[in-house]
Amino acid sequence: MIKVERLVKTFGTTKAVNDISFEVNAGETLALLGTSGCGKTTTLKMLNRLIEPDSGTISINGKNVMEQEPEALRRSIGYVLQNNGLFPHYTVAENIAIVPNLLKWDKAKTDKRIKELLDKLHLFKDYFNAYPGELSGGQQQRIGLARALIADPPVLLMDEPFGALDNVTRTKIHHEFKELDELKRKTIIIVTHDVQEAFELADRIALMDKGRIVQIGTPAELLFYPANDFVKDFLKEQHLQLELKTIKLTDIWQYLPDTGKKINTSQVPASAGIWDALDSYKFYPRENINILNQQSKEVRSVTFSQLMSAYSHYKNHQPHE
Repeated sequence: MIKVERLVKTFGTTKAVNDISFEVNAGETLALLGTSGCGKTTTLKMLNRLIEPDSGTISINGKNVMEQEPEALRRSIGYVLQNNGLFPHYTVAENIAIVPNLLKWDKAKTDKRIKELLDKLHLFKDYFNAYPGELSGGQQQRIGLARALIADPPVLLMDEPFGALDNVTRTKIHHEFKELDELKRKTIIIVTHDVQEAFELADRIALMDKGRIVQIGTPAELLFYPANDFVKDFLKEQHLQLELKTIKLTDIWQYLPDTGKKINTSQVPASAGIWDALDSYKFYPRENINILNQQSKEVRSVTFSQLMSAYSHYKNHQPHE
């Protein structure tokens, strides 16, 4: 869906983006991850021509973006800004309706779509005529997302979309993000400096430094097969938590004992990460949780120590990094 080849952007004597290439498949979420100044936001803004590249090519759905009118290009791509970017003097409905108005939708069609999105994003229809200043940060960010989704674009670009939210709100919105059906059929590029966010939301991650992509791959590839010391050091502080979130219960299934006991009503799908399973324990004495393998329909009931033992066995059988 998105193909970037040899992209370069220079500001003065600084190469903000230095000869990068990558592809994003249809329906895939790619995170551009890195510290401030690594070139990730500049890369994102070149995709919809908010910044013009010095050289290189960008194609979206087989079309060269440089051969399209910038305004028409931007209307066909959803864009979620950092700090939501809502107009404070517009109502919620007016903010969301900006692109439909440019596309000359009739009011009935626009209003119907707005109400549909408000419902999907768990926002009350009472917010229709509210102003952004009357909403919480999380609600404002949902409105920004609704505005980007209103015309159902195939591509969604997100620039640090959850950076201004507190941790509790961000965790809740991350969960909604993964569950929202509107997003499951979109090709998404999300810019973030938050390692946990990248690992939680993205199918693949492009880790950037000094205008270059240091490594691109799945979360597991970056964790277990780092390309160099920079990647290893970048993830080092959070490595254990990232492992527990990245390794799925299906990965350790062969090491889980089948005790035959199904003594607890707590049930976790085997497609979940080890971290999710740990979160299910209440840590009562001799407590078990049930893990359901959706493919085989088998249920295994395990204690905390049995789960961690299976994780340890899995780790010991992996190739050394």
